[in-house]
Amino acid sequence: MVYYYLNKKTFQSSLWNWPILGMSPGLLVRIQRIHESAEVLENSNMTFPFKGPWFSGSDILVTVDPANIHHIMSSNFSNYIKGEDFQEIFGFFGDGIINSDAERASKLKKCYHALLHHQGFQRLSMSATTSKLRDVLLPLFNHFAEEGTVVDLQDVFRRFTFDTTLVTITGSDPRTLSIEMREDEFVKAFDTVGEAIVYRHLTPRFFWKVQKWIGFGPEKKMVEADAIIDRVCSKYISAKRDEITQHDDVLTFFIKLDTAKYELLSPIDDKFLRDVFVGFIVAGRDTMASSLSWFFWLLSENPQVTTIIREEINKNTGFDLEYLDKLVYLHATLYEAMRLYPPAQFQRKTSVKPDVLPSGHKVAANSTVMFFLYAMGRMKSIWGHDALEFKPERWVSETGRLRHEPSYKFFSFNAGPRTCPGKHTAMTDMKIIVVQLLLELSNGPPRAHLGLTI
Repeated sequence: MVYYYLNKKTFQSSLWNWPILGMSPGLLVRIQRIHESAEVLENSNMTFPFKGPWFSGSDILVTVDPANIHHIMSSNFSNYIKGEDFQEIFGFFGDGIINSDAERASKLKKCYHALLHHQGFQRLSMSATTSKLRDVLLPLFNHFAEEGTVVDLQDVFRRFTFDTTLVTITGSDPRTLSIEMREDEFVKAFDTVGEAIVYRHLTPRFFWKVQKWIGFGPEKKMVEADAIIDRVCSKYISAKRDEITQHDDVLTFFIKLDTAKYELLSPIDDKFLRDVFVGFIVAGRDTMASSLSWFFWLLSENPQVTTIIREEINKNTGFDLEYLDKLVYLHATLYEAMRLYPPAQFQRKTSVKPDVLPSGHKVAANSTVMFFLYAMGRMKSIWGHDALEFKPERWVSETGRLRHEPSYKFFSFNAGPRTCPGKHTAMTDMKIIVVQLLLELSNGPPRAHLGLTI
């Protein structure tokens, strides 16, 4: 208590390392504000060693220092892997690219790159997005407007991206986006798994392992959700194997994959296809839905930005990739939304050998290093005194071109060998969605026009 009153200011911006308990009590107090960590990191020169309970193995070096991130993700990439702890926490993803390390990850990325740049897949992706926009999303928004219905915008976008992602994976549309907004067990199972994975990060390993062993709490729900996901994936995979017609979807690509070119991926069995399936769902649904939701919320709070984007849309003609590339300010606004509200909140790595980071912090072998991306986008030491402001202009150069920022500073699409292979596809899809919505909803920002909420 005496320490608290004498050091109140320090206490509010840092975490006290208690005997035995470590910094866990402070973390529990701040659990509702876990992403508001910029202050702690700003006061710690962008790198903060978090101490967990003694002997719990939960000590973590938290950093948002771009020099450290560049070192970990590029310069000394081979020394920092996902590791066994990561693969155990994210065990749901199996042997897909999310959990893979080293040569297997490299081989998988080559596969993903080949798929995402295949013209047939690009046509399917574009068709899924544009048809879902034209036939479902725009009529749905018009219906909500006519009825005066207030809807959860993030739920709408998550359903939209879930449907379009599943089309690109299987060729089939699950139609979760509709006037009824029906609950889907497959979607709900993914949400349950996501919540359990977050819980694992906030709970000592031994505790959630006991829960898993006994079968209660979030771990029990995760097992049940995993069973649903396995069953539904199996149904789609079985149907795809029985198909005779030609498709350009993800499952078809991997079923027909030449394993001689990617020897580490052999065999292409149902377990492997299931892992690819769930990885694509998470990458295609949650990241884009989050980005679009925050993007439109920020537009509703900044109508002058909406005006500039509309002027840019109207000034250019056509509706192809060349047209979309001309929408520099729209691209900048999407980047700015992802800077402040990154679709992935954190990244974690495990060291193989001892290392010293550019910041001077020592990293022991088999240590966990985490990047807090939410805090990173709000650091004045990284983005300047106006880091907390929504300013798309920071991404536009004096010549009107998109300003480049290194990936280890703007980490929304990862960095180095782990850079997201679907970056271009995601940005293209989001631009298409935004352009069509703003053209349709010409009387104001979506929330003001439709009464939408996030």
